[in-house]
Amino acid sequence: MASGVLIFGEFADGAIAGVTGELLGVGRKLADSLGEELTAAFIGDGIAQDASGAFPMGADKVYVVDDPSLRLYQSESYADVAEKVLKQVDPNIVVMGTSTMGRDLAPKLACRLETGLAMDCLELSAVPETKGLIANRPVFGGKAMAEVDCGSVRPSMATVRLKSQEALDPDSSRSGEVVKVDAGLDPSIAKSIIVDSVQVEVEGVRLEDARIVIGGGRGIGSIENWGKLEELAGIMSGAVGSTRGACDEGYCELDTQLGITSKTVAPELYMAVGISGASQHMSGVAFSKFIIAINKDAEAPIFRHSLYGVVGRWEDILPAFQAKVQELVSE
Repeated sequence: MASGVLIFGEFADGAIAGVTGELLGVGRKLADSLGEELTAAFIGDGIAQDASGAFPMGADKVYVVDDPSLRLYQSESYADVAEKVLKQVDPNIVVMGTSTMGRDLAPKLACRLETGLAMDCLELSAVPETKGLIANRPVFGGKAMAEVDCGSVRPSMATVRLKSQEALDPDSSRSGEVVKVDAGLDPSIAKSIIVDSVQVEVEGVRLEDARIVIGGGRGIGSIENWGKLEELAGIMSGAVGSTRGACDEGYCELDTQLGITSKTVAPELYMAVGISGASQHMSGVAFSKFIIAINKDAEAPIFRHSLYGVVGRWEDILPAFQAKVQELVSE
């Protein structure tokens, strides 16, 4: 009989990835509300020794599929071993991140298991009486929220948006059982081949990890002006994000775009410069602790989301702000 919550964690650069902490945080909440066990599963190569790091983060049990053929994500192979883990664990609820892996793997597993899937959720809760999953996810480009009741479907599956959940404070006293699962892969099942994997070099702070993010929109006006945002971000040890409009204008690279269909950040401070505040963009920064906006339009939607707002031309406001920041940093 199905029981418990299963999350599929991830590794990055040889260590448990940040998304795993978020998944264990929400998974712990779901498991506790049901009075059941939380299991973490990891798939990869050379990860068995470090997988136990999931225990201090909230896991009760850990399943590991460690095989050289799983060094890089490969769709069919990962789906095959993930299905094997799922059948062994037999959980009520399965949760993944809306990451590169999760976007591809979750639908494949749902199809194989003939179950439903709620993608890119912002909130998850469980109904103790039915042990069913309730998922809240944005729809219509982030303009509305839909509540998905998974009912009696088992397992109930969902992916959660990155940076939308909080990891638990590590508890070093926690421990548990690590179960190793043999991959037993048939190479012929792979319909695609990973030819190469290239690590993109990032100067300064990674956008997803930055404590301070300066966001720029179409209102910045030019590539030259964009450099001023990058200069300010450098002084503040932050990173620069963008709207789709800024990317379309060619002011910045596409990998800086924040929004419902791109990256999500949750910095301590998000400063929106020349951004109107469209719902699609705000979905990507909604979990920022503080939002400050600079816009010449007093009626811009961005001000409804901001703790502080300055109405005026950013060209007049930003230089004085930067000078003050530079003064404080130099002290």
